[in-house]
Amino acid sequence: MLPKYKRILLKLSGESLMGDKSFGLDSDVIAQYARDVKSITELGVQVAIVIGGGNIYRGMNEAETGIERAHGDYMGMLATVINGMALQAGLEKVGVYTRLQSAIKMEQIAEPYIRRRAIRHVEKGRVVIFGAGTGNPYFTTDTAGSLRAIEISADVILKGTRVDGIYSADPEKDPTATKFNTITFQECLTNNLRVMDMTAFTLCMENNLPIIVFNMNKEGNLRRVVTGEKVGTLVR
Repeated sequence: MLPKYKRILLKLSGESLMGDKSFGLDSDVIAQYARDVKSITELGVQVAIVIGGGNIYRGMNEAETGIERAHGDYMGMLATVINGMALQAGLEKVGVYTRLQSAIKMEQIAEPYIRRRAIRHVEKGRVVIFGAGTGNPYFTTDTAGSLRAIEISADVILKGTRVDGIYSADPEKDPTATKFNTITFQECLTNNLRVMDMTAFTLCMENNLPIIVFNMNKEGNLRRVVTGEKVGTLVR
């Protein structure tokens, strides 16, 4: 089966790595993600990944914690590197060659982020995991995902979540919510549908980079998306 996309950026939330736990990492989830990623590399798809850090640390209210926003954001960036290392271990366990690149220098555990090197890695069939967000406070990992996807000339951003697409309202709270199979960037803005944070969303819109939101926790969905099956919601 031929893939529809040659090069993708997979955006995962840190919370997805928790599974049913309230904190940290679930080894079963990491193993499933690793199998899914391996299945698309076997089709010849070039893969880069950005992971959030919300399972370990989320930016908290400065008034409550006493930690200023910029300081807290750096803590969150370090959490994404931990998640990147965990996913790297899971991928290598199933025989996938990987590289972890960090936007904050930490040479003992990750390469520094260098755009041309990242492109060369994916061209050679290695899965590149981008850690530490953009390396700057006040930016989310959604923005890091959009930025890295544009930098490496990815064909699409695949946003893996726990819901199977974009709905008119929160389907977990509103049973009458309807799912969109395809939606435009402008319709998302008009209907105030928060696909990503506004900075990330605007980057994709201005660079004509499509986004597919799908349920990553259902094994096999990632392969279905890259082979062109109607899975999730396409934003274009």
